[in-house]
Amino acid sequence: MSTTASTASGVGSPPSGAGTNTAAEASDRAGASRRQGTFYRGDPGMWSWVLHRITGVLTFFFLFVHVLDTALVRVSPNTYDQVIETYKTPIVNLLEVGLVGAVLFHALNGIRVMLVDFWSKGAQLQKAMLWVIGVVWVVVMVPGAFFMLKRTAEMLFGGN
Repeated sequence: MSTTASTASGVGSPPSGAGTNTAAEASDRAGASRRQGTFYRGDPGMWSWVLHRITGVLTFFFLFVHVLDTALVRVSPNTYDQVIETYKTPIVNLLEVGLVGAVLFHALNGIRVMLVDFWSKGAQLQKAMLWVIGVVWVVVMVPGAFFMLKRTAEMLFGGN
């Protein structure tokens, strides 16, 4: 209910002589100011939710493709060998690093979500846990990406 409608009709307005707003009116004005924009900017928890959904879908599609290409071994071993050769390209190596990053974030954030749901202090500590999983993700991904991309870098730029 908007403050304009309640004031115009007299319903819900404070009794005459009362100089303070009711809690409902204050809440209504705060809600109206939040609804002015059309894009919800959110906080890190909202972006974590979005990223969790995206990484889950990406992981699902990887598993789907993985099952299909593995099934090729029974249908046509030669075709399977050709597909596996395409996986040895630098672009696919970059995609593998992205896949590991997506799976790692999805797993870590899934643990955070379970702690928020089932731990009595989870809701209070959810932002701190989000920062912890961000730090753990970086600590694991930086050396992981280095070792995953080392072969590709040596192949592209020469090396031992």
